[in-house]
Amino acid sequence: MTRSLRVRALCALAVLALSVFIAATVPVRLGLDLRGGTQIVLETRSTPTAAADSEATDRTVEVLRGRIDALGVTEPTLTRSGDNRIIVELPGVQDPEKATEVLGRTAQLTFHEVLGAAEKPDKSAQKGKDRGPHRERVLKDDSGDPLRLAAASLTGEDVKSADARIDQQRGTGWHVTVDFEGKGRAGWAGLTGQAACQPPGDPARRVAIVLDDKVISSPQVDPSVTCRTGITGGSTEITGRFSHEEARELALLINGGALPVPVETVEQRTVGPTLGAEAIEASAWAAVVGTGLTALFIVTVYRLMGALAVVALACYGLLSYAALAALGATLTLPGLAGFVLAIGMAVDANVLVFERAREEYAARSRPSTRTSLAAGFRNAFSAIADSNITTLIAAALLFFLASGPVRGFGVTLGIGVIASMFSALVITRVLAEFAASRRAVRQRPRLSGIAGAGAVRARLLRRDPHLMRHPRRWLAASAAAVLLATAGIAVRGLDLGVEFTGGRLIEYTTTESVDPDKARAALADAGFPRAVVQSSGDDNLTVRTDELSNAEEEEVTATVSGLAGEAEKLRDEVVGPSIGEELRQGALIALAVALGSQLLYLAARFRWLLGSAAVVAMAHDVLVLVGVFAWLGKPLDGVFLAALLTVIGYSVNDSIVVFDRLRELSRGRRTAPFPELANRAVLQTLPRTVNTGLGAVFILSALAVLGGDSLTDFALALLIGIVVGTWSSVFTATPLAVTLTGDTGKKSRSAKPVRRS
Repeated sequence: MTRSLRVRALCALAVLALSVFIAATVPVRLGLDLRGGTQIVLETRSTPTAAADSEATDRTVEVLRGRIDALGVTEPTLTRSGDNRIIVELPGVQDPEKATEVLGRTAQLTFHEVLGAAEKPDKSAQKGKDRGPHRERVLKDDSGDPLRLAAASLTGEDVKSADARIDQQRGTGWHVTVDFEGKGRAGWAGLTGQAACQPPGDPARRVAIVLDDKVISSPQVDPSVTCRTGITGGSTEITGRFSHEEARELALLINGGALPVPVETVEQRTVGPTLGAEAIEASAWAAVVGTGLTALFIVTVYRLMGALAVVALACYGLLSYAALAALGATLTLPGLAGFVLAIGMAVDANVLVFERAREEYAARSRPSTRTSLAAGFRNAFSAIADSNITTLIAAALLFFLASGPVRGFGVTLGIGVIASMFSALVITRVLAEFAASRRAVRQRPRLSGIAGAGAVRARLLRRDPHLMRHPRRWLAASAAAVLLATAGIAVRGLDLGVEFTGGRLIEYTTTESVDPDKARAALADAGFPRAVVQSSGDDNLTVRTDELSNAEEEEVTATVSGLAGEAEKLRDEVVGPSIGEELRQGALIALAVALGSQLLYLAARFRWLLGSAAVVAMAHDVLVLVGVFAWLGKPLDGVFLAALLTVIGYSVNDSIVVFDRLRELSRGRRTAPFPELANRAVLQTLPRTVNTGLGAVFILSALAVLGGDSLTDFALALLIGIVVGTWSSVFTATPLAVTLTGDTGKKSRSAKPVRRS
């Protein structure tokens, strides 16, 4: 074993040992779409007296944290996003309306003396407006009776704490204990002392606790409290046949205090635990079946080296999982799909190396598996590095420009790319070079899997077709495909998802199969003519509408239940119009930045001509994929955006492999016509393109068939993208580069040399 091989082996063992330790001790945090719960995105709003700046948002986060802790949610998460957005994750919470109501209450908490009952309050009084010089106002109490209230005596700033407690000895049940601090101790004694001067049962013997112009409690002062003395000591109990939930919520509202600025719910997502569990199980089956098929394919094609690559793929899975756990990243449903997808992409680096090793073995007069393998790793490095860097660019764009689960997909994809490079260039190399140096392999070179040309390469060598003789014909075929696909956009239109348009999306599981047309007609009769109804599977129904109030949502659910016997909500998403427009603009920006950044990178690594050709091919793939989804009537949502940017990365990977070979050939044959060099580059890299594509197809087919309804459209988009991307790299990018050079291939060998790229 050489010194360099020993160093790589020690490095691989150290990283694998660390990964095993992390995987065994640090659990990966699951997103709400996998474990169930509610995510609420709040946006702070400015008022005439307070600006919704970064400082105000920070104070709002702290107040919300106290309210959420009092709700008793296990492992809640609050994070600030930008200057005025707050993302709240509540695992296990399936009643988002109540959580939103508690979190969004913003007014100052106040305590009032009750002046007496009001007979006929006017509308302005009911809204809590001032009445006269004494600032008297009328509000309905917690039982619906109107009360005349004096000006506020105390505020939430005078409250030290409030707790829900139960007194089983006295049999009073649940009550709320309130402790005051500072001037609030004397203030509470004065307020209750004034009320105690009224006879028991008189409305004026009450104390009103008001939040958001709503009386949340109006307890009577106990008969034992004396007039003018009141309740001293700074503590008091509020009783009144409270249930546990009622007492806890009242304590929460008193204890939480006021938000410094108002907040508005701009996005809300609720996922049932059943849907999350099904998604995990389906993705796990897809990973097992897809990885098994890919492993079988790799071993069949590359024999011993393929078997060693499968071992490296298993190590890749361990590395990726450990990296997710170590970074504290949240594994979401698209992220889980990205994890499975990256298994197929990890095959690419191994295929590149093995195909180069086959070429080296065939080109040597005295071939050796060990030297051919070393040359394969050396010559394939630039293509591996360039293709993975472009994928990392796409992952970075998803992380910085997207949000929510799509951002999680970007994190998972980025980790997968880095892990796949390490597994291919370090772990596979250690295993392959060690195996190639064994006597049994040296004596039986065909056992290695790199001593033969392979089925695809052998056929190409026999026929030696000149694919670039008429490049404009290929370009015409690509243009026709774009026109046919984009016609779907004009004819069918784009079905933008709720994320990009705003509105509400509810997914139900039903006990009986429901015809979408019948459900659509029933919802129209119920007053929702613009509802979009789609079925997914035999017992799942999705309803997408404009913004709905909670009462309207209940009516939609009742309508669906009337058709289906019983309907259970699996998913409930609410997106405000402002955030929908923002996400739509962000998606367009992400797409434009993706194309621009790829162009800059390719221009730096190759030259502007080849970079422009690759970007045109990427634009071709985007238009075809969007057009196909338009024809199929599939929604374009955040998950589709993740698939689209992944397709861009895949497409440019193929183009880079061809252009990298073209650059290598032009250095050795500077006087050769450009079309001839381009043709040779395509033919020499075609085995890699076919084998890599098939490896990814196995994974994605498993996702499409076994991955469940949530991943079907994602896998379908990537399957279409792989087919279109493979075509465009060979029959769009390369013919366009040939056309742009103006070289027809008819020049003599003594013609002007091709400029080095």
